[in-house]
Amino acid sequence: MQQDFWLQCWQQNQLGWQQDEAHPLLRSAPSDWLNASPVFVPLCGKSPDLLFLAQQAPVVGAELSEIACRDFFTENQLQATRAEAGEFVCYSAAEIKLWQGDFFAMQSAQVAECRRIYDRAALIALPAPMRRDYVNQLRALMPTADLLLLSLEYPVGEKNGPPFSVPAEEITRLFGFAEVTLLQQRDLTGQGFARRRFDTTYLTETSWRIRW
Repeated sequence: MQQDFWLQCWQQNQLGWQQDEAHPLLRSAPSDWLNASPVFVPLCGKSPDLLFLAQQAPVVGAELSEIACRDFFTENQLQATRAEAGEFVCYSAAEIKLWQGDFFAMQSAQVAECRRIYDRAALIALPAPMRRDYVNQLRALMPTADLLLLSLEYPVGEKNGPPFSVPAEEITRLFGFAEVTLLQQRDLTGQGFARRRFDTTYLTETSWRIRW
């Protein structure tokens, strides 16, 4: 998807992926992943997961939309500082720092303190041609990482993304350089995804731990 698509979603308040509380698959992540080491959250939006993660450790997020960054701190009654840094604007308050700008232009220095990554809806937001680039950028930013990835599976012919269906076979292929472990599966058939309802034969959400 092009940047203008996502910026328009924020401008028009079309936030079907937004949740009202921390994701259950995050809350039930392995205890040794939910530790005190800083965590990077790509394409983070204004997710409540950021607050949950910040209860354990510093959080560094990447988000394209200025609206999302401003709204996150305002809606959570956090007084953020704002500083321009090259192509990015950095918003920070307490244990949370958000880099507003193009994720694919980020440099490793911006996430140098992080050892973990949390991806709730970044990979599944990207069409297939961009998913390899996304994984390559994660690897370039963090040569060593412990990733908690949430993905989604449904019959491809029954719905157009985003969010896109990214099945187990593709995840294994994309992260062929890493140790990939399936943690949990949730049957969301008939329940929808965040604020959206899907008319699909099946809808399965999965969580993965991926280490490299």
